[in-house]
Amino acid sequence: MTQTLEISAATARAQDWLSTFQAACEAGDAEAAAALFAPECFWRDLVAFSWNIVTVEGRAGVVDLLTECLVHTAPSGFRVTEPADEADGVVTAWIAFDTAVGRGTGLLRLTEAGAFTLLTTLDELTGHEEAKGSERPKGVVHGVDRDRLTWAERRERERIELGYTQQPYVLVIGGGQGGIALGARLRQLDVPTIVIDKQSRPGDQWRSRYASLCLHDPVWYDHLPYLKFPANWPVFSPKDKIADWLEAYTSTMEINYWTNTEARSAHYDEAEGEWTVEVLRDGQPVTLHPQQLVLATGMSGRPNVPEIPGAEKFRGDLHHSSKHPGPEEYKGKRAVVIGSNNSAFDICGALWEKGAASVTMVQRSSTHIVRSDSLMATIGPLYSEEAVAAGMTTEKADLTFASLPYRILHTFQIPAYDAIREQDAEYYARLEKAGFELDFGDDDSGLFMKYLRRGSGYYIDVGAAELVANGDVALVRGQLTELTEDEVVLEDGTRLPADLVVLATGYGPMTEWAAELISPEVADRVGKIWGLGSDTTKDPGPWEGEQRNMWKPTQQPGLWFHGGNLHQSRHYSQFLSLQLKARLEGIPTPVYGLPQVHHLR
Repeated sequence: MTQTLEISAATARAQDWLSTFQAACEAGDAEAAAALFAPECFWRDLVAFSWNIVTVEGRAGVVDLLTECLVHTAPSGFRVTEPADEADGVVTAWIAFDTAVGRGTGLLRLTEAGAFTLLTTLDELTGHEEAKGSERPKGVVHGVDRDRLTWAERRERERIELGYTQQPYVLVIGGGQGGIALGARLRQLDVPTIVIDKQSRPGDQWRSRYASLCLHDPVWYDHLPYLKFPANWPVFSPKDKIADWLEAYTSTMEINYWTNTEARSAHYDEAEGEWTVEVLRDGQPVTLHPQQLVLATGMSGRPNVPEIPGAEKFRGDLHHSSKHPGPEEYKGKRAVVIGSNNSAFDICGALWEKGAASVTMVQRSSTHIVRSDSLMATIGPLYSEEAVAAGMTTEKADLTFASLPYRILHTFQIPAYDAIREQDAEYYARLEKAGFELDFGDDDSGLFMKYLRRGSGYYIDVGAAELVANGDVALVRGQLTELTEDEVVLEDGTRLPADLVVLATGYGPMTEWAAELISPEVADRVGKIWGLGSDTTKDPGPWEGEQRNMWKPTQQPGLWFHGGNLHQSRHYSQFLSLQLKARLEGIPTPVYGLPQVHHLR
């Protein structure tokens, strides 16, 4: 007897849409496919169709993408993978599909007018799947073999040969969380890769920072690929604990990671299609010839240290926040922290805790602040213990978040931050009474949009803002103009006695690394990195719809940029690794929508 499963109306509607969409695609009829979308619609594609990370808007955008991509993508097998949901007139369905070279998944939102949002992502390349699950490697071949090498012997041979007698296909410069996550992905795809870093151990980027540093994002948001944090891992990871995890992860995932290695120069040979990269490894020069070069130096890689008149006269301790050793040696000292971002608040809080004689924060521009608990509530439906208990996996959470196009993401954020502002009104009132200049972004959309647009100008409050609100940490506003032997001088003439000055002045753009390592010409060819083109503060237009130059092809062949927070490093490393693997295997990768460069460094 055959059992028939009842299909909900929402699921049937989603499957009907997919079947009609597939038929239009198979017929090569981009106009018919686009007519299935609502007049206001957004299709975000992560590599599957475009070999790019791109969002198209409106039916005209759909037509353009399909006209360029249908022939080589040859999409088929569109299907709903689990029962669809329907709420407020919107059907939401998880989908899967096949392409000429791989398999993908996505998320579809349907309204009465048609598809409102469509997310399509490439999951794997046919014939080049990761060896996992039922296809996991055996680890050993049973039997007898006089030429057998043990696992340890094979790893040692690889360490000796790769970079010397054999060249890596990919060189990743920067061994922080981004480089490590990408290195793990490429390892599983069997792409010869070396990750280099100038530090002595993986995780030293975290160990070397001030003692009180911790992750301000919760653990559910911060997993690395393949190997999630244990169930008893703390919600907010202390910096040394995350450093040890990164080091253990690097070893467990068998990443070819060169420590004490500094990249000195890089040059691309257009004719040969490869880079010449000069590095210094343990003091010895090594020349590498990768075909793909990834700069994973991070948004917090190059300290932004302003030139300050009189700095040479200052008798106290002056350093950038990235070099701050911690508060212990400054007990009884007068401390001035320039800046009002995450690092500034953390350092002020730690100095106060350890008994500095006085701590003063100098706020140079308005700052967005949100309490950690309030922020947690906004991401709780996707990243929390409650979300896990409800069946929300990390992978589904990432795709759900990715399915919201950046063009309209702020419209979801504004109501959430309006609620936070009302809920925490007394808290914000005390900060403003203390003289702190608050903002919620140019359009009141809050922290995450500020992060996406400019990567600065905010603080996730884990406690130190209370010190400013109650006056334990003094607050002054203005611009630093001069240092004397023992004072900080502001533009309005304010003079602040100081034994310690910490410059929590942020970090320079990633293009500075490219300019120094490769050339200013290449950096200008690539253009500005990060930002959406929202035409808000520090994010000049025109609108680009995706993060500039991140995780996708750039105007410089063979040059890629990777990084962001742990969530982005985890999520986007998947799509960058597939782009690199396809090129290694000679799979055609015609790029749709390679963006123009509107802004130089």
